[in-house]
Amino acid sequence: MSLPASLTRSLDRFYEYLRSERELSLHTQQNYKRQLTTVAEQLLELGVSDWHALDAGWVRQVASKGMRDGLKASSLAMRLSALRSFLDYLVHQGELKANPAKGVSAPRKSRPLPKNLDVDEMDQLLSVDENDPLSVRDRAMMELMYGAGLRLSELVGLNVKDISLSKGDLRVIGKGDKERIVPFAGLAREWVGIWLKMRGQLAAPGEPALFVSKLGQRISNRNVQKRMAEWGQKQAVSSHINPHKLRHSFATHMLESSGDLRAVQELLGHANLSTTQIYTHLDFQHLAKVYDQAHPRAKKTK
Repeated sequence: MSLPASLTRSLDRFYEYLRSERELSLHTQQNYKRQLTTVAEQLLELGVSDWHALDAGWVRQVASKGMRDGLKASSLAMRLSALRSFLDYLVHQGELKANPAKGVSAPRKSRPLPKNLDVDEMDQLLSVDENDPLSVRDRAMMELMYGAGLRLSELVGLNVKDISLSKGDLRVIGKGDKERIVPFAGLAREWVGIWLKMRGQLAAPGEPALFVSKLGQRISNRNVQKRMAEWGQKQAVSSHINPHKLRHSFATHMLESSGDLRAVQELLGHANLSTTQIYTHLDFQHLAKVYDQAHPRAKKTK
């Protein structure tokens, strides 16, 4: 489609600005040009032939057309971002009084649900029967992540003094430096105890970390990820193993067994219940059933 000069003049000046003043890469410049050319063509189809005539209503129509055309949320966000930057440029140049795209946002990107392992897969992963220090350490880490629902950073940040085997609890520092006490029992407690007896074979003198690398210092996030992925392959688990998958499996299995969303929220260290709902893909029917059974005003009166 051939665009009128009333639309292309400002666009050409903006492209030159991106090239000479902002010094953006050629790839980024081409992305801007591709997105803005599409916007200009759509506006022309809608009867808008001058940038001065653009208002928030027209911008919303551009966004709506993108959604009708099946554009992904991320692609639509990119298109609106390019338009917003261009209109900011026109405001800065004195060609527009305000940016009509400021109040128009793309729909939220869908949040992919993390995958969890079923109970049989967890048993398969955790059936580590090797008794060398590194294997015992790895099983203790995996048992603890699954047994207490820890984040990777929380696991790596644990010190020996944070663990109480006698009480069956541990102290973790979560997001926002918030401290919480987390219970752990059963096999997690057993294998942490086994590891503590062997830890001295690897840990450097004075090292406070609960889990250490073969160099004797606190194990890194990357090392934990690598070791768990290797164990997933070694134990012939069908899906890729990573620390987050163990945490999510903990949350899913706890919720399936207890139905107690608030308790799972506390165990995971989530500040907001909505985060836990997404994390554990709790279905609405369960919430509705709990509401109907528990709320005093939900029951029908005779």
